[in-house]
Amino acid sequence: MAPTHEHHSDSVRTPASLAVPRNPEPHGHGLRLRLWDAGSDADVAAWFRGRADPDFRRWNTPLRIAADLDGARASLRAQMQSAADMSCVPFCVMDAATGATLGHVGVNAIDHALRLARVGYWVLPEARGQRVATRALAVAARWAFTDLGLHRLELGHALGHDASCRIAQTCGFPYEGTLRDAMFAAGEHDAFRDVHLHARLATDPEPDLDPAGTGKGAGVPRTPGASAS
Repeated sequence: MAPTHEHHSDSVRTPASLAVPRNPEPHGHGLRLRLWDAGSDADVAAWFRGRADPDFRRWNTPLRIAADLDGARASLRAQMQSAADMSCVPFCVMDAATGATLGHVGVNAIDHALRLARVGYWVLPEARGQRVATRALAVAARWAFTDLGLHRLELGHALGHDASCRIAQTCGFPYEGTLRDAMFAAGEHDAFRDVHLHARLATDPEPDLDPAGTGKGAGVPRTPGASAS
């Protein structure tokens, strides 16, 4: 949920280090990330299931909601076109041992001049409860800071989505404030809701992912309207 930035002059040069490496496959924490493939029926099916899931729809309202596999393929193809011009990098999250598809993590809205991007993620229903989002966000953030050369990553989630709040905090994205009416309400394109803004800098220390899974130290902010964790 990045703020609107002023237009940058064409004289601003994008560092060569910000070019997206061909076929990036970051890995770690038992996961492997790869670019989605809009030509793969399996990828399209996973993309459709993930974004059609009621829990995803509760917290996210895409501009175009795919009603079937053809719509999902078009949605995924649009994502990959954005990857081609380096404005986003959408990763399919896979189990490193089995190759099973677990979900998605994206480095989005990349501003190469400011070295800024937004991150987002979702997990397939059958993969929940395994800290997939936490592990995937950690891998993607490390890649964005090192291979992509970004300086700041922002993460926004709907107010009340405490699970996402804990994931952000665990991965070193502290709460920075609440943005009013900064995203669509659930299932609506003409109503809005508030957003928690988290962010992490390349200069911040690498977080401890708390292998025990206790979530201690997450420090979920108690904000009016947020449910207790």
